[in-house]
Amino acid sequence: MVKQAESFLPLSQATYYILLSLREVRHGYGIMQDVEEVSKGEVTMGPGTLYGALSKLEKQEVIMKTIVQDDERRKYYQLTDLGKVVLQLEYKRLKSLVENSKGIIEEMEGQ
Repeated sequence: MVKQAESFLPLSQATYYILLSLREVRHGYGIMQDVEEVSKGEVTMGPGTLYGALSKLEKQEVIMKTIVQDDERRKYYQLTDLGKVVLQLEYKRLKSLVENSKGIIEEMEGQ
């Protein structure tokens, strides 16, 4: 599954935050709110962008729709096992980028 998950990398910033938002089951509007909050306002997305991304991620089996009792009007989403692996791999990739370049960037800033 790791090999399959690696084929999704690198993720766009918006996709990364969508997957991060789905650390718990959420509906579309909840995802939009969480993405804006977690990204400290750096990423805001409209419904068109969000639902386009959700549709693509669902087709790729990175996320799936789920049923939430007492709320049949909204579509809820959650990460699949593949989605969890994709998110973890992207986190490790980004962390490595920062760690590997930190000293160089700090040196450049000091010049």
